[in-house]
Amino acid sequence: MKSLTFLFIVSFASVAYATLFPDRFARPAKRAACSTPVQLSGSENPFATRTLFANNHYGDYVRTAAQNMTDKSLAEAALRIAKVGTFLWLDTIYSVGTLQGYIDGIGCNEIFGIVIHNLPGKSCGATTSPGELTPGQISVYKQSYIDPIVKIIKANPNVAFAAIIEPDSLVNLVTNNNLPNCINNAAGYREGVQYALSSLNLPNVVTYLDAGHGGVLGWDANIVPGATELARAYKNAGSPANFRGISTNVAGWNAWIKVPGEFENTSDGIYDKCQDEQRYVTIFGAALASAGMPNHAIIDTSRNAVQGLRLAWGDWCNINGAGFGMRPTSNTGESLADAFVWVKPGGESDGTSDTSAVRFDPICGLADAYKPSPELGVWNQGYFEMLLKNANPKF
Repeated sequence: MKSLTFLFIVSFASVAYATLFPDRFARPAKRAACSTPVQLSGSENPFATRTLFANNHYGDYVRTAAQNMTDKSLAEAALRIAKVGTFLWLDTIYSVGTLQGYIDGIGCNEIFGIVIHNLPGKSCGATTSPGELTPGQISVYKQSYIDPIVKIIKANPNVAFAAIIEPDSLVNLVTNNNLPNCINNAAGYREGVQYALSSLNLPNVVTYLDAGHGGVLGWDANIVPGATELARAYKNAGSPANFRGISTNVAGWNAWIKVPGEFENTSDGIYDKCQDEQRYVTIFGAALASAGMPNHAIIDTSRNAVQGLRLAWGDWCNINGAGFGMRPTSNTGESLADAFVWVKPGGESDGTSDTSAVRFDPICGLADAYKPSPELGVWNQGYFEMLLKNANPKF
């Protein structure tokens, strides 16, 4: 989940295409910003009257990817991807310094999505994303990462923000509580998440705490412990007024509605009633309400168009055959679901398939993982084109 860094070698044919139609590859024109400060509230759906902003961090990479395509119809479809609203991952201290440049140009009817993802020792249940901060560096996380984000947001009071707080953090403390890395990071995770929630309790921000997906906290044995863990973070952060609920399926593959679910008829399927994200949002949402926490949700649909691809529910890395899913919208048909959103930038690798790499995770070498794949966060042109070809709805 690192920031996108890659180098394209552009063919003569694709350069010629871009030269003939330069406007198609240009950044979109800036929209009119709000003239007065934005006032958001955790009691209202921020996506009901605002569309997710298509930031130029992802847009620039997609437009370059389109230039690298020799299939002109596919290139035209790719350019439409660049116009889809997508969350911006702030996953390093350096990335925070780029935020202001991407905020410029947002319209008053749009909301800027950011992902807070830089806890010390983050992603304790995997080897692909150890992060830049080591366990114990919680003061660095607060002072050099969260505080600068807060400063930038305060400097842009006329911009609406939606913030997803630390994917795969508190979730790991429930599902991987036997792993030494997660045990050692537990105190830092809780302190960091609470600090992020309380610090981002700003008038123009709505926050969502990550809750994994139906195949993680949706298991019967995990629902109450998961709701208790998340609700404790919310309460210990002072029950912030701008807190809205949870994010689900971030960088995931689960369907919104699928009956039976992808793994519902497996031998252990009876122990998980949350076989799609709609059931997860409603069932886990009820547990959150009982635990005393706001329970509305946003669901990542960026790569969930194709089902039946995974060999097991726990397979999370570069699933082969995947496609771009439902575009961001607040028309979800479910009262607890605020919006379908694109959180994972499609085309960015989940992890390397190189078994000799230091950060190789065995999940990325499984039969259902796309190969070859580069390191986490590095652009994979072939994977992007596959997502585009398999998109549902089509572009």
